[in-house]
Amino acid sequence: MIRAFIFDLDGTLADTLESMASVANKIMKKFGLRELPVDNFRYYSGEGADMLIRRCLKDAGDPELVHFEEARSLYRKMFDEDPLYKVKPYSGIPEILTELKKRGLYLAVCSNKPHEAAVKVIRQLFGDKLDLVIGQSDRIRRKPAPDAPLKAAETFGVSPEECMYVGDTRTDMETGKAAGMYTIGALWGFRDRQELESSGADTVAGNPGELLYIYEEYEHDKISGKRS
Repeated sequence: MIRAFIFDLDGTLADTLESMASVANKIMKKFGLRELPVDNFRYYSGEGADMLIRRCLKDAGDPELVHFEEARSLYRKMFDEDPLYKVKPYSGIPEILTELKKRGLYLAVCSNKPHEAAVKVIRQLFGDKLDLVIGQSDRIRRKPAPDAPLKAAETFGVSPEECMYVGDTRTDMETGKAAGMYTIGALWGFRDRQELESSGADTVAGNPGELLYIYEEYEHDKISGKRS
């Protein structure tokens, strides 16, 4: 049976697209580089802040990454000061978290966002709805390494097979599968169905409310013997 849900943060629980774009473009402007369309950040994100800055700099006119060290430092500093800048929960997310908790499930977040920033965002947006937050740190390898979701499962005292992992990018699908968890692609996030399915999603959800249906169907199939 499923005993825990583990979520990605950016693009899954919270819409951070405008937030990332606004901060990064302020930095690009500082260096005299061109500002980038907000929609680009759907593809810049997903593999941590350093990779996002590398992609931004290359597209903004710094292919040699001359400004990388200063830009990455500024990006982290600005988000450390205000990690909730232009960040909002996706419609339906608070409600689905409440419903899953009512069913006695553990809820965790595993993010490539720096740990302290991830904790601040989750606590501010969702209060105590989630039981555990694991962000990027020196102690846990960045996704798609499965360290964070496996640590969450260990903390909850459940097996990977008893967890559903939910995310919105190729990186997330690879993370969930590497952890041995049932992996769900979030179509309301930053990437499309083709990327999620080709990266190993066991199924995809069109909106947060579908997560409850997927969970209940999975449990029904288990009880009826349709799943081993």
